[in-house]
Amino acid sequence: MNVTLPEKKVIKKKVLIVYVSIIIFCIISIIVASYVQFYARIDLGVLVGKEPKEYDKKTEEEVQELVLNFDKIFDNSIKNVSEYNNEKRKDKEKNLIYTSFEKNENKINSYDMDVNIPQINIENKIIENYNREIIDIFKSKAESILKSDSKNSIYTVEYVANVEYDILSLMIKSNLKEGNSAQRIIIQTYNYDLRNNKEISLKEVLKIKNINSEETQKQIKNEVEIQQKKVEDLQKLGYNIYNRDINSDMYNIENSNQFYLSDNAIYIVYPYGNNTFTSEMDIIIL
Repeated sequence: MNVTLPEKKVIKKKVLIVYVSIIIFCIISIIVASYVQFYARIDLGVLVGKEPKEYDKKTEEEVQELVLNFDKIFDNSIKNVSEYNNEKRKDKEKNLIYTSFEKNENKINSYDMDVNIPQINIENKIIENYNREIIDIFKSKAESILKSDSKNSIYTVEYVANVEYDILSLMIKSNLKEGNSAQRIIIQTYNYDLRNNKEISLKEVLKIKNINSEETQKQIKNEVEIQQKKVEDLQKLGYNIYNRDINSDMYNIENSNQFYLSDNAIYIVYPYGNNTFTSEMDIIIL
């Protein structure tokens, strides 16, 4: 015997199916929107099960060239700023990053100074902390040298900035030599997600660029071990060179906070002069 549902019940069932479908679609849309908001820089093919495009590894020759030209990238400017990025500016008359303090002065038997100190032109707590730290580290030292009776001080500060994947990346390098003290190089980097208004870590950048974290960790460890072996060889010849602790947690990706994202490379930097008087540093380039 065939059972026929009343017409109203059939209609209600169809309506229910439509409503459920709409709800499911909305949930999926919210999930996708959230994904895009935070990870849209990642190949969206991942969403449909495709393997992400592998990051093009640089040859040994390309890496060596970038390391040799490291000092040349500091040109006191910012590159690749879009109209969308510029909307973030606090002061519309200035660049997203601009030189806030500049001093090129030489005083015989006292100091030789060439400093270009940047500020980030965005208004929020994270950026305020960045700008305060930049002033405390770099500008305060310049003012101290100018006010003191220091002898034979050489102090330079320069920076480079870039925007890629809506990530604002700033790297500042200072070179300090005071009297008979050892030369000291300090490097500070600041990486800020313009899209989501937050600080961004190296691990997140590696994910965005589809770079394998484990392989990168091995590359960091290998490079530091190579440099430490060179140090040990030179120490045998009587040279006094900074020793690296190859087992230190500072080399873990989650603790590697000094990095710079350019339009063709990621520079992971370990500037030992940040904590002691040395010009030694390790640079790993991806």
